[in-house]
Parts: sequence; C-alpha cells; structure tokens
Amino acid sequence: MAQQRRAAVLRSGVCLAIAVAAASDSEVCVESGSGCAKKAQWGASAEIYEYTSTANPRMTEVPIRTFGPELHQHGPSRVIQLDLSADLELDYPATAPNLLASFVRILAGERLPTGVERATSQSFYVIRGRGQSNTRAGEVTWSEGDLFVVPYLGDEVTPVCDEKSQCLQHACLEEPHFGGCALYWVHDEPLLKYLGVRPDSKRRFEPTLYPGSVMRDTVAAIPNEDESGHVRNRRGILLGNVATSQTKTLTPTMWSLLNSIGANASQDPHKHNSVALDLAVFGGQTGKVYSLLGRELNANGSIVNPVRAEWKSGGVFVTPPGWWHSHHNDGNVAAWVLPVQDAGLYTHQRTLDIRFMSAEQEQLKRGASRGATLPEEMAQPAPPMVAGTIVTGHVM
Repeated sequence: MAQQRRAAVLRSGVCLAIAVAAASDSEVCVESGSGCAKKAQWGASAEIYEYTSTANPRMTEVPIRTFGPELHQHGPSRVIQLDLSADLELDYPATAPNLLASFVRILAGERLPTGVERATSQSFYVIRGRGQSNTRAGEVTWSEGDLFVVPYLGDEVTPVCDEKSQCLQHACLEEPHFGGCALYWVHDEPLLKYLGVRPDSKRRFEPTLYPGSVMRDTVAAIPNEDESGHVRNRRGILLGNVATSQTKTLTPTMWSLLNSIGANASQDPHKHNSVALDLAVFGGQTGKVYSLLGRELNANGSIVNPVRAEWKSGGVFVTPPGWWHSHHNDGNVAAWVLPVQDAGLYTHQRTLDIRFMSAEQEQLKRGASRGATLPEEMAQPAPPMVAGTIVTGHVM
C-alpha cells in the first residue's frame, strides 16, 4: 500500500518525501537494532521529485530594485547594506544570491571599519571624497573614481580592526559636498555562506588598485567610431587582473565594467546569466538616463513590456539574471555606469551566455535558436586587437 501511495505522489509531480519514520519497519528496514535506526536517521532528510515537473524548480526571483544615493549622503558614519535576503529567502544578508553590496559612509575626519569573515573578494569603488584604507596587506590611498579589490588575506597577519577577521579600516580625509566620503562595497560572502565554506589561506589574487584617472583616460582613448566607421554607442573597459588572465574578470568571482553612454545615445538590448549590481557613477541629467529591462525580446529587437530603472548619480539598481536590458541617454551630457556582477564564476564555467540584440534578432528572423552558451566563433582563434578597442597592461 505504501508503494502505491508513493507512486501516486510521483505521478502528480509533487515532492515525495521518504518518510521513514511514518512507514512500517517491514517497508523500510529489514534489519534490526542500530542498523535500522541508522537507515531511518539517514533517510529522514531525503526527498525525491519527478523530473519533468521540477527540472526548473519554482524559486524566488532576483527582483529589480533601486537604491537611491540619499542613503549615503546624510547621517553618521555607517555601512548601509543593500539587503534583498527577504526577497531571496536567505537567512543572511545578500543583494544577489552570490553577492552583497553596501554603501559605506564615512564622515570627514572619521574612521570606520568594514568587516567580513569569509569573502574571497572585496571590491570598493570611491563614489566621492578622498581617504585611505588600512588592510592586513598594507594601506591604500584613494580618491573619487578609484576602485580597489582585496582578496581573502588569511588570519596570520595581525588584523587592523576588531570587527571581523577580514576587516578594513577606512578613513575619510576630505569630502566637501555631503560631509562624508562614500564607497560602493561589494563582496562574495553570500556565495561562501551558501556553500558553508571558508577560503583557504592562499591568496587567489593580490590587492589591486584601478586609479580613476587611468580608467577614464582609457575610455576616452577609445575612438568614437568603430572599424566600420559607425559611431560607437558603447565605450567601456573591462577591469581585469593578472590572476584572471583567461576570464578577464576583476577577481575569480567578480566582474566589473566602467561603461559610458554618450549624449542622445542608446545601447541596444543584451542579456547575461549573471546578476548585475549597477552603480550609476554619473546619471547625467535627471530623468534623462535610464535602463529598460524585460524578460523577452521581440523579433524587431525591442524589449517586451519593459520596466524602467532610472540612473541616479551615486545610486544602484539591480538587473536580474537572464533579463534583456538596454541603456538610454536622452540628455546632452555623457553618463557613466559601473556594474559589479558575479560573472567571474559564470565565465569560468562557460555559462555567462551574454547575448546582444543584433545577433539574437538575426537568429529570430531565421527561425533559429542558439542553444550553446558560447557562440561558435569563440572557438576560433581571436582576431588581432584593434588599437583603441582593447586596452591591456598595468596601470602602474
């Protein structure tokens, strides 16, 4: 009888829990004593699902969410977590399943620690102000537009603050506008908490600084026209590291891009499997710069029923994985955005699957669908670099 009940549950597509405790000894265990008890103990957590009805399990989605710059423009020195754990049904702070983003406000003349226990990678972008950060690996001085990353530094070296083992101590030396420096801090501790692990003591990369002036000059050096003579609507640079020579990512887990969109320009839809935590470095004219996000793309290349996310200078918006999104600047000054994504993992796994509207539109017109996560041309030798389109080398 019990076997018939289990078969009926499986046919319905509903979860079948192996309820060892509820079944009779003869149905579950033919042994006696401790052997039978051990089977009952090990089987108590097991569940079995019918495949086709649960191959894509119902999960809470990464929401589209915006966090305004006012969060870091007023008040005392503090860390403001951009926490979506309730939406994601997680029991630890997270902005995306693998990442937690925060604003860090430090009043001029004050110091503030930021600490984590398990992160393999921490990224700090300077929204405004001038200051310095002390780490187990030494001190870094920063100013507006700089970005620096820190790996897991182990526990052997004396910590610089008491909050948590991988703590940094930040000092704001000067900030005339809102009375306090502001940092955009992203790290991958949610990934490690999900896995229930800690990093080993070996550094995966070295602490690295990307000076804002170098990044901006590099973007400015990219020609306004591409090799075909068409005006570029996308001028951006990927931030890489010598430790990630194959993935070309900020760290082994995180990916970042400094991207500009010119006046009266639009960037066509694209999508990827990573979550983007987008910082509007400079949102241009108020209400003139925005992104459109949606699940589907029409055959004409437009996003179906898009949601609009405004770019507010110093604010953040979340782009869910797999959603098509386009960027638009209806103003007369260039705007800048700095996304941080968990794309280091996806790139390493060959599953990032970034797709651009133009290529997808051609597929749709032909009635075809590209199933592979990597386009065929990626298996071919890379063409020679064109001056101004790709910049490599060290900043120091």
